[in-house]
Amino acid sequence: MGKIIAVANQKGGVGKTTTSVNLAASLSAMKRKILIIDMDPQGNATTGMGIDKNTQESSLSEVLLGQTGIEQIIQHIPDTRIDMLPGGPEMTVAEISLMDMDDREYRLRYALQGIKDNYDYIIIDCPPSLNMLTVNALVAADGVMIPMQCEYYALEGLSALMNSIETIRENSNPDLKITGLLRTMYDPRNNLARDVSSQLTEYFGDKLYNTSIPRNIRLAEAPSHGLPVLSYDKHSRGALAYLAMAAEMIRKDTSRVAELT
Repeated sequence: MGKIIAVANQKGGVGKTTTSVNLAASLSAMKRKILIIDMDPQGNATTGMGIDKNTQESSLSEVLLGQTGIEQIIQHIPDTRIDMLPGGPEMTVAEISLMDMDDREYRLRYALQGIKDNYDYIIIDCPPSLNMLTVNALVAADGVMIPMQCEYYALEGLSALMNSIETIRENSNPDLKITGLLRTMYDPRNNLARDVSSQLTEYFGDKLYNTSIPRNIRLAEAPSHGLPVLSYDKHSRGALAYLAMAAEMIRKDTSRVAELT
């Protein structure tokens, strides 16, 4: 059964899309079957996987509104084990329309039920706000991965996100868990970054991934080529960091399964 991970943070610019795209590519390189879902109206994950969001005849918006089946819009990324549900500007229309629909927060969850077992991981790139699209992602997810920068304002945003997750858990998805926190754009030479990292370790313990993602020019360049960094420059620090992140994620999931058996 596939594990559904929502990559979420209510603060923008923390590396959600970068993490979604590059984690998907790294897990694919480790022979896992992946579905990446672009829930953000900006459509950056779609573009980052080499799909032109402006020429799509259909998108996830139509699935959420019940206008088409999910299998009809899944696209395969060539030379990978990755499928994609593309997003784009029309997701804003979906967000508004969902407000008047029955079971509006469950639409993505219902849509994924028939295909979840086709994948090892389903990764959802969430918008940078707690809107109805993000709520759909959190209600559908088994776990939340939280990318964050080690800076003061990021801690404030984290507090708001934790409250939102707890609200979703109480009202719609009691099985929702925090998969882990990922430090992005991390520079261990920075005193503030080290201080915030220490606070995260103290508060979250083993929920904080050992792997951190460094600032890396190749990570920043790759999206303009419509490629994950692993395809753009597999020897870069960014590519190696996300491979390490994927390996740590698989290792933790394997150990959790072993504990339950």
